[in-house]
Amino acid sequence: MCTNYVAPGEDPGLSELKIDSFRDLYRWTPWKPEIYQDYDAPIVASIEGKITPLIAGFGFWPRALQKVNIEKAKEQGRRPPPLRSTMNVRDDNLGKSPLYGTSWRLGSRCLIPAQYVIEPSYPDARYGADGNWILGPCVWQKIGMASRPTMCIAGIWRTLTGLDGVVRHAMAMITINADDHPVMSRMHKPDEEKRSVVILRPNDWEEWLTTSNVEAARAMLQLYPAEAMITEPK
Repeated sequence: MCTNYVAPGEDPGLSELKIDSFRDLYRWTPWKPEIYQDYDAPIVASIEGKITPLIAGFGFWPRALQKVNIEKAKEQGRRPPPLRSTMNVRDDNLGKSPLYGTSWRLGSRCLIPAQYVIEPSYPDARYGADGNWILGPCVWQKIGMASRPTMCIAGIWRTLTGLDGVVRHAMAMITINADDHPVMSRMHKPDEEKRSVVILRPNDWEEWLTTSNVEAARAMLQLYPAEAMITEPK
């Protein structure tokens, strides 16, 4: 899973997609380098057959809109729903989730450019005498690609109307199981399921955005080879 990453600047290094307006997007709506929940960030989507850069909030259901639903439930005397984290969506939840399913079935997939993702690790974790984990200090790791400065992460996106009536985009990163991956299995707490974002190969970028075959898109949700990745403490 990923809840924090670093986005590229005005030249994201996505020359394979031949996008002419990425620099203009950055100049009109510059984003912060380090992205957290609900921060605006660049994505790439296919809109009416044209590959287009957009700004989208990191989180499929912005917290501000969730809080409105929570307050409405309280006013109506109903049990309020929990505040959810929607920055990541599991691959096994894509087609059946009420929140994510429609976008996935409609082919609303996107590329999320990143220089690297940031994940917690516990290299000194060990079992204690009582059989429980002793975690030790958390070491945040930067994870990227060895061969290029920018990678593209598989995501889905949608368009929402904010509380101010302004139309905005929102996105989430797709994650897959990584229990056996040499790099990603070392992230997060030792007793948690290991999940990884999907780093798409450049040759797959255009097909990921444009294919109408949902199963062909699902087949691209693979772990990236560990030997092609780099990791270092933040």
